[in-house]
Amino acid sequence: MGIQISPSILSSDFANLQADCARVAGACDWLHVDVMDNHFVPNLTLGQPIVEALFKSVTTPIDCHLMIENPKRWAPGYAEVGAQSVTFHVEAAKDPRQVIAGIKAAGARAGMGIKSNTRLEDYEELLPELDMLLIMTVEPGFGGQSFMADMMPKVRKAREIIRRDDLQLWIQVDGGISMSTIEEAAD
Repeated sequence: MGIQISPSILSSDFANLQADCARVAGACDWLHVDVMDNHFVPNLTLGQPIVEALFKSVTTPIDCHLMIENPKRWAPGYAEVGAQSVTFHVEAAKDPRQVIAGIKAAGARAGMGIKSNTRLEDYEELLPELDMLLIMTVEPGFGGQSFMADMMPKVRKAREIIRRDDLQLWIQVDGGISMSTIEEAAD
């Protein structure tokens, strides 16, 4: 799998969300939907009803990035309303394997996010069960933050594990991606 582009709808004009999503159709591979609950992260964005409404008006596949508490309860619902990929944060999961199984049983790709201060090595045994690993290059919770280049060794380490173990696992780099940081993230 080559490089894919997934712009966050967090940068959209929410009053014109459908138009903004349609504007990038064909220019990106996925739409990245940041779901925040004001508990796991200190911000509140949108929830499942808005994601469900998006599916009625967009053709681009949707990846829901859940920055929420209790992903075991909520993650499968995003797949059930049509999200092709659902990513939860391992830091919010009591039993990550149950969350992964719930997402897959609901028909979506299962992704796991890790925050900047979370050690990849602590969750390496889960990687074969996942479809995607999201590595945060900002502190989750707010858009517009500066890219944390010091997370690139973690991305390289994940790539090494994937090659070593011959895993079919995508890596997603999330946060602060711009024209000046995209090459470094892609490398």
